[in-house]
Amino acid sequence: MDTARHALVIGAGLAGAAVTAALCRRGWRVALLDAAPGPAMAASALPVGVLSPHLTRQPTPMSRLTALGVPVTRAELERLVPPGAGWMPVEVDNRGAHAPGRQAAALVRPGALVRAWLAEADERLQAHWSASVATLGREQGQWLARNAAGEPLARAPHAVIAAALGARHLAPEAAGPWPLGPVLGQMSLAALDGAPLAERPQRDDGVFVPEYRDSGLAPQWPSAIWAMGSTYARGQTDTALNDAAHRDNAARLRDLVPAAADRLDGLLADGRLLGWAGVRCASMDRLPLVGAAPDPLSSAVRQRAVAAVPRLPGLWLLSALGSRGLSLAAACGQWLAAEMEGETPALDADLRAAIDPARFAWRRARRGP
Repeated sequence: MDTARHALVIGAGLAGAAVTAALCRRGWRVALLDAAPGPAMAASALPVGVLSPHLTRQPTPMSRLTALGVPVTRAELERLVPPGAGWMPVEVDNRGAHAPGRQAAALVRPGALVRAWLAEADERLQAHWSASVATLGREQGQWLARNAAGEPLARAPHAVIAAALGARHLAPEAAGPWPLGPVLGQMSLAALDGAPLAERPQRDDGVFVPEYRDSGLAPQWPSAIWAMGSTYARGQTDTALNDAAHRDNAARLRDLVPAAADRLDGLLADGRLLGWAGVRCASMDRLPLVGAAPDPLSSAVRQRAVAAVPRLPGLWLLSALGSRGLSLAAACGQWLAAEMEGETPALDADLRAAIDPARFAWRRARRGP
């Protein structure tokens, strides 16, 4: 047994499941820890999301990353999840002025992909549920996760922090606090009664899903729904559903499909509108954190290139996917697994620098006091 190819992964949402699956496919053993009683119970519990690239007038790091990531996720869905039991292939009408037109896409229940990844990894995976990690420290060459009582939960030579905002207290700060923040999103949805109010999903400022059918939706949801969302409220963490967010969704929906907005308003007034809210994690520059954690005690952080910043041995991050988890998680998990094996990820150097967790410490150090 190669004891070095053993990692603990903190977080069992899209990010944690993606890197767990990628490592297990490479022959690693993984101890997966999550504070919840099961996988995909935070932001990845979204009933339905849209898998499609981020479109911009000119290429940006995010548009390039999602262009690479979407085909990877689509391939994983086709390989692991039956259509109708976690996803549906669709086309989406982009209504925004900067990139109008029709585009291939997919409607996805993230939890279905998370569970499929973990099921595939089963023989090499040890899952620890209701395991809230309070501290993560290095002892005798291994990373040790402990709970709030100081009791050990798991240890391994490598640790991946994929716990969204949990990275703020689990990853050692380098030249200042991690610039990560919460983004609250609320989706409005309802049972699909009758014909859909559009032929396909409509996207501009938000996405209207006129029809989503999924035999595996949680019991609180109908098996056929329509949905609009979601809101994007930086700094907010209260996931209690509120009418103001529903009205915001209705206002944006009115620009896409007025009849659907009328329907949403009517259901809200009658008290029959359903909804879901979750907190996503986003970085200051809205790009993910994927790679080795910087060494906060190193005096060599002011390097000419961010890639040269010294790193903590065996500590990795996969966080801040924001509202792009479906588009990015699968590819980011594969890129990180490659890096953990000592390979160079199949990613242009400027994109590797753009998602490097050391970039914030490097920028601060370059600016000086």
